[in-house]
Amino acid sequence: MNELTLDVKIAKTTIDRNIYGHFSEHLGRCIYEGYWVGEDSSIPNVRGIRTDVVEALRKIKVPVMRWPGGCFADEYHWMDGIGPREQRPTMINTHWGGVVENNHFGTHEFFDLCEQLDCEPYICGNVGSGTVQEMSQWVEYMTFDGKSPMTDLRKKNGREEPWKMKYFGVGNENWGCGGRMTPEYYADLYRRYGLYARDYGDNKLYRIACGASGADYHWTETMMAKAGDARIMRGQQMDGLAIHYYTSVNRLPDGSREGSATEFDEAGWIDIMSKALFMDELVRKHGTIMDKYDPDKKVALIVDEWGTWFAVEPGTHPRFLYQQNTMRDALVAAVSLDIFNNHADRVRMTNIAQTVNVLQAMVLTQNEKMLVTPSYHVFDMYSAHQDATLVPIDVQSEQYEHAGYSVPAISASASVGAEGKLHLTLSNANPNKDITVKAFVRGMKGSKVEGRVLHASTMHAHNTFEKPDAVKPQAFGGATLTAEGLEINVPKMSVVALDVM
Repeated sequence: MNELTLDVKIAKTTIDRNIYGHFSEHLGRCIYEGYWVGEDSSIPNVRGIRTDVVEALRKIKVPVMRWPGGCFADEYHWMDGIGPREQRPTMINTHWGGVVENNHFGTHEFFDLCEQLDCEPYICGNVGSGTVQEMSQWVEYMTFDGKSPMTDLRKKNGREEPWKMKYFGVGNENWGCGGRMTPEYYADLYRRYGLYARDYGDNKLYRIACGASGADYHWTETMMAKAGDARIMRGQQMDGLAIHYYTSVNRLPDGSREGSATEFDEAGWIDIMSKALFMDELVRKHGTIMDKYDPDKKVALIVDEWGTWFAVEPGTHPRFLYQQNTMRDALVAAVSLDIFNNHADRVRMTNIAQTVNVLQAMVLTQNEKMLVTPSYHVFDMYSAHQDATLVPIDVQSEQYEHAGYSVPAISASASVGAEGKLHLTLSNANPNKDITVKAFVRGMKGSKVEGRVLHASTMHAHNTFEKPDAVKPQAFGGATLTAEGLEINVPKMSVVALDVM
């Protein structure tokens, strides 16, 4: 039995557009060569930021961008990235390959990128190796519209008006690369650093605390008890708590991962599907702890690093985390976004890692060439959910079983947009079987259905610079209106997006 049941009349929760957010770190070729080519480059650019990447990302309506890390954030000292570029000091990126950073892409360039993308900036501050003063001055430099040494410095560097900057992360992975802290110690630091990351004028910060690694529920309990109470924080409370979870095979002692992104068997396919679906348990269990301290759900659960993580592509730098992106990654993106949508009452931002040339990227570049990945197409197909109203959905799915694993074959989420259309996204994780799904739609009588499908003939299908359109969405004719709603023939290992009018 494969059935969806949904009622448009009980839709009430907004799917925050920031659930479709992105993450870009100073790692490998994400920033340099990915976004930044410099103003003198032969690659078309606007003030050094490559045009083709910006155009591609604007198409999928990137709502928010997290920067500069990641692990890099807790060794980044922002003053190294301002002023005339030729005078900026260089540094060693100790986390990601020991390469030399010239700091040509800094605060001003990041805000320029966000303005070109028409997205919100989300800046992650340095708690691991930085001082309270350093973080406080960065916020002042970016957002204060008054007389102070930091505003004078900003104006000297060419920016007269302050930027609008809402989202600010107080540290990153402080349980690991951000300082190897206990949750009790970090909670105290969060309260201290968060206090001095001040609101200036009408710019109100949305302070995001470092959350747990995967299933570390003690971290969430501690953070909510010590830093999640507005009465304790006196207006400087935690607005969001950010957990991290990567879908991968096995982690090696050096932090790298096993398993090829493109060469895997069906056991490798279903293993990753099972691990991606674990995100639902993480969101539910962390959310339950948060409910204990925050029953009104004022503190958002944020997943500001998620996605697949495999071994790097052969011949590439082992710490640049460059991997290809197949239909397996597309299915991971689809089931993850369905999970986030269906928990939109608590989940209000997620940031896939990472946008360009790193891990589960949207875009890959090679000198002047650029391509978009299967995961990019999923974000495009799901973009109609941004700021739409969640339609609660009950999914009854047959199991897909292989190699000792058993997972639901069908995943789905639904929303209704301001224009009154019903947006339904669903996927079939079974690589061997098409599945017919009956959708019982209450509260709306459709007269027309349109859709797109992303699928391929093999699990390993991906786009290359020689064949950049090998995997791309096609018009979908497999959905039929019925008296009760819809009947949908979902092809094997595919993602489908429907609009019902």
